[in-house]
Amino acid sequence: MNHEPGRCLALSGGIGGAKLVLGLSQALGPDRLTVIANTGDDFRHLGLYVCPDIDTLIYTVAGLSNSSLGWGREDETWSCMDTCRQLGLDTWFRLGDRDLALHLHRTALLGQGVALSEVTRDLCARFGLPIAIVPMSDDPVTTTLTTDRGVLPFQEYFVRQRCAPVAAAIRYEGIERARPASAFESLLGDPALAAIVICPSNPLLSVQPILSLAGIRERLCNAASPVIVVSPIVAGRALKGPTAKLMRELGLDCDALAIARLYADIADGIVIDTADADQGAAIEALGVRVLATSVVMHSLADKVRLAREALAFARTLAGTRLSSG
Repeated sequence: MNHEPGRCLALSGGIGGAKLVLGLSQALGPDRLTVIANTGDDFRHLGLYVCPDIDTLIYTVAGLSNSSLGWGREDETWSCMDTCRQLGLDTWFRLGDRDLALHLHRTALLGQGVALSEVTRDLCARFGLPIAIVPMSDDPVTTTLTTDRGVLPFQEYFVRQRCAPVAAAIRYEGIERARPASAFESLLGDPALAAIVICPSNPLLSVQPILSLAGIRERLCNAASPVIVVSPIVAGRALKGPTAKLMRELGLDCDALAIARLYADIADGIVIDTADADQGAAIEALGVRVLATSVVMHSLADKVRLAREALAFARTLAGTRLSSG
């Protein structure tokens, strides 16, 4: 019997999602994982085009992420930022010297008319990644938040103001004109795709921009492959970032059931933490199957274990869409 894992498509933001992506890359092996990365966080800083989620994914899978900071590269130096500060330039978004080289390379290629998808493919190859990372779109999308301090671009809200403003609404500027990356669209129609995994990224800031691209939510609703969500919430608290704060400010409950409701139209199953197992019945009443396990990922072993459990869960649901459709 062939136990070789099939190909997988993952939708991910940055730090939280990247942890599971690393686990999936190890569990699946080379060339079996494609990650669709959120680009709503992308912006220009000091004249450079920065893609925070794409870069976090690259550094994490390449084993180069800065574990102490949680972002950027390990063994970083800050000479350029120190000089920028002396010159009176904006340094609220810190780019390390090693990290700057990547942004210089990307910005130069984009300036030559190379599409972001091609630039990202080039970067994955240069960093020797065993997976493919695809930006959700080659067209610009900018996530903004309407807050009690005005309308703020995401990085202004997240980094400069440390998520302190109270949010009233989230918009994805340019989403109406943005087309999904061609590799994204083609993979959604791949009959050999074993699973589509929505990583434990912020559902409002990291995943919703991807799902808001024209036709994507409908394609996921009709996909033959099982769609599995991994919850970013454990016992009412976010694993990373401002997820819980934003959900409450926008009038949403902050629990595994609320996460399931956000994805109920596209998800076949959801992986929740054992701390939230008591919500399993209510989630399954939405038509979403439940797997309760530990979704907290501290070590590499945790990441690989959760990835394998999510993939095994997907296998139990394989064919259910075809049989029900």
